[in-house]
This record gives sequence, structure tokens and C-alpha cells, in this order.
Amino acid sequence: MTAQTNDDPLFLYGQRFESRLLLGTSRYPSPTLLAAAVQRASPAMVTASLRRQTAVAGETGKPFWQLLKDLNVPVLPNTAGCHGIQEAITTAQMAREVFETDWIKLEVIGDDYTLQPDTLNLVTAAEQLIRDGFKVLPYTTDDLVLCQRLVDVGCQAVMPWAAPIGTGKGPINPYAMRLLRERLSVPLIVDAGLGRPSHACSVMEWGFDAVLLNTAVALAQDPVAMAGAFASATQAGRVAYLSGTMTEQESAQPSTPVLGTPFWHHTAN
Repeated sequence: MTAQTNDDPLFLYGQRFESRLLLGTSRYPSPTLLAAAVQRASPAMVTASLRRQTAVAGETGKPFWQLLKDLNVPVLPNTAGCHGIQEAITTAQMAREVFETDWIKLEVIGDDYTLQPDTLNLVTAAEQLIRDGFKVLPYTTDDLVLCQRLVDVGCQAVMPWAAPIGTGKGPINPYAMRLLRERLSVPLIVDAGLGRPSHACSVMEWGFDAVLLNTAVALAQDPVAMAGAFASATQAGRVAYLSGTMTEQESAQPSTPVLGTPFWHHTAN
């Protein structure tokens, strides 16, 4: 099983994707394992940091750029490492030229320790990029008001975290995340904090539209197998959501029907 389902596509900014899994491209033990993990997961897009990968290309020539092309998967550039509005906008504009795409994962970091988004400037940066023709996927917290503001300025999808980047803790505030899904009608992609395939399955069961992973796959003992596990879990969670899970009960309910009178009742008489 993979994260693909041809009869249940994901639509972002009017574009159709057959997968509901997005995959990061950093921190893998080797380019070979990265390529194999992407092949196993069949993601909708792969993310790439212009700043980080420019440094890599400067050291080793252009292997990473060629690898991205060879993957034959749409690239979602991100503004990782940016701490201000203008810095993020400039990086996005450079990424558009390099990758030849209007897609951008917008990151404006407000705290270097937690890598928490700058909630005060994120909306302004998103609004300016949208006016400049970008298809913005903003990385944000699970704050309902902030996410709503991002939608108000034109973001057609929002990417709330489940937990701080790279922690692998899974959803630390299920109530807030469920509330986001209840109140917002745009696609919601869980970005950051997922550490186990079961985490991905859970948020997909809650009705989230997709998940974005990096560390949980890249730092696994077997990144390729883990990519497949996350792909299967993402799809399983989506199918469960569409199927309608049972309502939780406060007390035990018999699952085996009792038909007629027990045989022992007749023999006892």
C-alpha cells in the first residue's frame, strides 16, 4: 500500500495530486537512500531548502540539483532559516527562479530553540507572497486564529505543526488540531512533529488532508522501509476517515449477536 489513491486526489491551489504524503529531502545518510525513500513513498511533492542546498552544491558541485530532477517529483521550495518578512520574501523569489515554480513553503522562524513560526509576521509575509503570484503553503502553529488569518489573506491551504520540528512527539495538542479541522474548510497539511507512522494515521483519521515528513524518515534506521510505512499509514488513515469510524462507547457492547433461546435452556428443563 502507498500514499496514492487515484479515486481520492488531493487538490492544492486547483492542482491535482495523487498522493497525500509530502517528503523532505534533508538529513538522509546518503543521496542514494534519499532517492530510494522517495521512490518507495511516491510523494506528492518533495521539499527543498534553497539556502541549505546551495551550500551543499557549493561544496560538491551540482549533485543535489541533478538528484531532484532525477526524482521526477514536483519540488516544493521552502524558506527554511528565514527570520524576517523581507528575508523570507527574497528567498522565495530566488527559489522561484532556481526551481522554476510558484510553489513555496513559507517558513518565518520566530524562535531558534523551538523553531516556532513567527506568529506576528507570518501573515504579512504570506499576504505579500500571494500578491506576488506565489502558491503559499505556510508553516504555522495549531493556533486557530492565526490559521484563519492566513486563509483570510489568500492561503488556499495551511500547514500546522503537530509538535516542534524534529521532535517526533506526534500531536501534542489533539484538541487544537481537531478544532482546526472542524473550523477551517481549506486543505490542512500536518507539517512537523510526526515521529511514527501511527501519528500520521491518527491525524489523517481526524480529517487532515495530508502530512509532510522529513526527520522521521531520514533518521530512521531504515529510511526506505520507514518511508513505505508512513505512506501506508497515511493512506490507511485517509481511508478510515472516509469510511467513518465508529463512535466511542462508555461501556462494553456485545459484538456477537444472540439469536433465539440458548440450547442449554431447553436441556435444563
